[in-house]
Order: sequence, then structure tokens, then C-alpha cells
Amino acid sequence: MTYEKVLVLIALIGAASYFQTVTGFGLGMIVMGATSGFGLAPIASIATLLSLVTFANSATALPGKLHHIDWRAVGAATLGVLPSVVAGVLLLEYLSASASGMLQLLLGAVVLYGGLSAALRPAPLAQRSGDRSFFVSGVCGGLLSGMFGVSGPPLIFQFYRQPLTLIEIRCALILIFTVTSATRVLFSVWQGQLGPAIWIEAALAAPVVMLATLAARHYPPPLSCMATRRFAFGVLMAIGAALVLCSLRALFR
Repeated sequence: MTYEKVLVLIALIGAASYFQTVTGFGLGMIVMGATSGFGLAPIASIATLLSLVTFANSATALPGKLHHIDWRAVGAATLGVLPSVVAGVLLLEYLSASASGMLQLLLGAVVLYGGLSAALRPAPLAQRSGDRSFFVSGVCGGLLSGMFGVSGPPLIFQFYRQPLTLIEIRCALILIFTVTSATRVLFSVWQGQLGPAIWIEAALAAPVVMLATLAARHYPPPLSCMATRRFAFGVLMAIGAALVLCSLRALFR
């Protein structure tokens, strides 16, 4: 990448880090979407870079807040995420291009419908869901991550529908995505994909990520709990619509 593209990418990562600290998600989805849209860098290298800078985000966002985490929920979701990521990668290799496109269309429609229905009824559930429900959301998130690089929607929907405080939701999601990033980094190391350029870019981006995360911790936007839930579900709708449009474009080429 040119120096100009590196600066744009780092600024984008900083803005997405602020967003993720406020909502618990968004770093990967925002940067990956903008990167593919503007052609800043190869998607594979950006995914690896994001996995590295996620550590800077969580290391700044989570200290002093670990007691807010529902460890049973996070553990159940993580148990579902880790093996299903591998399953998603293998499934993508097995399916034909048309079958993969149809599956992406179906998943996008489900995410769009889920976000829309939740946005119309943003009030949380009366009782916390069982651990099995968190495990299933982790499995679905892992499959999405392995096949399409988007692990967030099922987990976001699951946690934002629970009778949890926003800080509990944010911390849980940040921790789960950090575990997922650690898995990706170990896989990249095993494949020998972490070259010097990635480490340099991560070193440049890490201070920006930490400053943006600190800003979000101390100066969050003045949104109510209900407004934040509606905003999260609105983002889910946007993700679902993007998946549908991308799949339709690929199918009708």
C-alpha cells in the first residue's frame, strides 16, 4: 500500500474502534466493508491486520470491566464459534459458486429480517436465554465468519436481545471477537502469513486504536439504552441488505 492508503486505513480503523467500544461490534465489519468498497488493500491482509489490532482495542476497553461479563454466556458462544469457523471454511470450499451465492442470499435475508423485527421491538427479553441459545448463536456466527468473513450478526442479535445492561453486552461481544481474532492470528502464523508489512501496519495502527478506544470509554455518544439497541439493530439490517445485494450481484453476473 502507498503511504496515503495506509493513513486512510489507520484513520478508518481508529473510527471503527471508537464505534466498537461504544456498541461492542463493528471494527471488522466497518473496515472490511470500506476496504473492499474503496480497494485500499487485499481483503486477506486486512483481515489479518484487524485480528492484530483487535487486541489493542480489547486491551484498552476491557480492563476494570471484566466483572460485567456474563462468563457462562461468553463461554457457550465461544464453544460454538471456534469449531464452526473451520466448518464454514470447509463448507465454502465444498459448495459450488452458485450454491454459495444462494446460501449467502438466504443468510442475508435472515439477518435483514431479524434486524428489522428486533428494531420494531427493541425491548429486551423478559428472561435471559439459556446457554444452549448462546452456543447456537456462536455456531451461526462461526459459520458466517468462515464462509463470508462476517461473524457478528447472530451474536449481536443474541446479546442485544438479552435483559443485560449495555456495558455487559459490549464487554461480552468485545471479548468474543477477541477470542475469534486470536484464533485467526494463530492460524495465520501456522500458514506463515504474518509478514513484516503486517506487523508494521499493526504497530502504526495500535496507538490510534487505543486512543480511539479511550475516547469512547470517556466520551461516549449521548444515546439512551433503547436508542443504542435500535441503532445496533439498524446496523444489522444494513449488514443483511449488503449480503443480499452482494449475493444478487454475484448470481446475475
